[in-house]
Amino acid sequence: MKKIERALISLTDKSGIEEFCKDLKNLGIEILSTGGTAKKIRDAGVEVKDVAEFTQFPEMLDGRVKTLHPKVHGGILNQRDNEMHRNQCREYGIENIDLVAVNLYAFEKTVADPNCTLADAIENIDIGGPTLLRASAKNFRDVTVIVDPNDYELVLGEIRTSGNTTLKTRFYLATKVFALTSRYDTTISEWLDNVDVDSNEYFQGE
Repeated sequence: MKKIERALISLTDKSGIEEFCKDLKNLGIEILSTGGTAKKIRDAGVEVKDVAEFTQFPEMLDGRVKTLHPKVHGGILNQRDNEMHRNQCREYGIENIDLVAVNLYAFEKTVADPNCTLADAIENIDIGGPTLLRASAKNFRDVTVIVDPNDYELVLGEIRTSGNTTLKTRFYLATKVFALTSRYDTTISEWLDNVDVDSNEYFQGE
């Protein structure tokens, strides 16, 4: 198994991020990030490359589009032992992303506020995060995915030992992803089911 060379970090829950990223950097792993996460990493004195620089495409639409790019998802989803995938990645300049640490917009916390509007709720539905997580979990044979800061030390310990995580660990982490995204979508669906469309100001003037 090839060593982890590049990580993408994009976190709502930034607890422990400073030490985690310092350790990744000390292990020779390049770090990609966006927005507030990138700032937090830089403020800790750790070198980080903006995803916009990596993709050569800017964040846009008020941050709705940050990581939705073939250079990101190709870097995650390509099968490292698939010759056709390797050839396509070389052709289009796609570099591997071997580790992804992401957690999601706090939709549940947002809608717990009694003053939360439908517009507020809509803007706190994460698109890029679940897409990154599901892509990484799907390709767990090659990609390590982290949704829980409690797993940082497990991952770091294995990288220190062999340069990568074990397949067993990657599978375990992938199952946590699908459990999380399932709960996340259920929370959104259940909240939206209780919206009275006929009286909601979001729809007025349509």
